[in-house]
Amino acid sequence: MAGVQDQLEIKFRLTDGSDIGPKTFAAATSVATLKESILAQWPKEKENGPRTVKDVKLISAGKILENNRTVGECQSPLCDIPGGVTTMHVIVQPSSLDKEKKSTSQSNQNKCVCVIL
Repeated sequence: MAGVQDQLEIKFRLTDGSDIGPKTFAAATSVATLKESILAQWPKEKENGPRTVKDVKLISAGKILENNRTVGECQSPLCDIPGGVTTMHVIVQPSSLDKEKKSTSQSNQNKCVCVIL
């Protein structure tokens, strides 16, 4: 019986409402490993997919999950039904370097100069 509870069935809900999974993970699986699984299973036809694990944010029970925690530690006793499928929401957030590059290129393109004579 304890072996069954050590396994969690998780599906990942993307921002467009589509899902990846469900797939079974051990309770000792790290959040970083879940993110690697998402990267491997990310639909190729979707635009703006994550490039690295750092681009992916996982949300479960309203909390952003930290990479160093395990699935078992993140499990909410109020929200998860034993034997049920846990839904985690996936947010793709480009790394800060990508943001800086975009803001730099946009600021160069959108310059407005006013001259008062």
